[in-house]
Amino acid sequence: MRILDRYILQSVFTVFLTCLISFLFLYVIIDAVTFLTDILKQKTSIFLLVRYYLSYLPIIFVKVSPFSCLLATLYTFGKLNRNNEVIAMRAAGLSIMQITKTVIIFGAVISLVVFWVNDRFVPSSVSVTKKIKDQIEGGIKKPRAGEPETITNLSMYGSRNRLFFVNKFLLSRSAMEGIIIFEHDRNQDITQKIVATSGLYKNGKWTFYQTMTYDLDPNGQLKGEPRYAEEEVVDILETPRDFLNQRQSPDSMTIAQINDYIRKLSASGAITAVRNLTVDLYQKFTDPLTSFLIIILAIPFSLRVKKRAGGLASLGLSIMMGFLYYVLNAVGIALGKGGIITPLLAAGISHIIIFVTSLYLISELP
Repeated sequence: MRILDRYILQSVFTVFLTCLISFLFLYVIIDAVTFLTDILKQKTSIFLLVRYYLSYLPIIFVKVSPFSCLLATLYTFGKLNRNNEVIAMRAAGLSIMQITKTVIIFGAVISLVVFWVNDRFVPSSVSVTKKIKDQIEGGIKKPRAGEPETITNLSMYGSRNRLFFVNKFLLSRSAMEGIIIFEHDRNQDITQKIVATSGLYKNGKWTFYQTMTYDLDPNGQLKGEPRYAEEEVVDILETPRDFLNQRQSPDSMTIAQINDYIRKLSASGAITAVRNLTVDLYQKFTDPLTSFLIIILAIPFSLRVKKRAGGLASLGLSIMMGFLYYVLNAVGIALGKGGIITPLLAAGISHIIIFVTSLYLISELP
């Protein structure tokens, strides 16, 4: 590695690490102050708090890495430019790519680390922190102020190889509305379908109302006549608390788990749920690229810095572009889950736009 490359890498890495540690520290402090009342009320032990925030570290790392990369790039090249070191490099015959390749490689490495942490550690961290947070807050089962009393479009893969789809889950009443249950065999073929208008959990059992039960053969054809019951006690092992705690969200699932979940949902014909999960699956691959792309985006702005006022303007403009990046990503995800664009395009459209824009801005550098 050239001396120049080591010089640039040392600066970028130092600023990145400093920003990362600072953001981690600030997040812990702000979060602790936010839940200080619950912590004091429940007399939470130091050991539990330490465990909670240690388990939160992978989540924080994934969230703050892109912004740390942005600040590290802006500071490093902004400083080089203000000291006329970039002019000296260009006078020596170095191209923009030769000057910035070390930082670009650094961004690619950070993206790979974020991808690994996001898939390997974040899902378990989400589950652990949720359990500890419930424990800190006293395990309150009733809805808290500001928490919705109704959960809509709940889906869960439960015991006995069953898929549950519930239009409305009413927390205060332990009741469900608009229920569809698919039961599968070992080959993931649907063997039974249960449709119910509503369900109520009482005396430790689920009672469904206005139910229709369909028995299916391996080819998906109806066997016999559907069975109707005005009121029926259904043998379901899951309690209302299980539905709340075990409902799987993409944040708490690895890539392999989401992929397997999509396969199981596809067999049930749940088109909307499959489309949403497919978008979430592609996000698992594209989101870690943010650290790499944010560095590419920061390069043209940082190399334009000449004076302090120009530096502040470039900093503000690059942060605004970074914010636009996240807005485009949110819009793309919404369009994908709405079925307007394909899941792959939904997860990658913001990355493509920012990457092309960054390359154009770099090509316009003197």
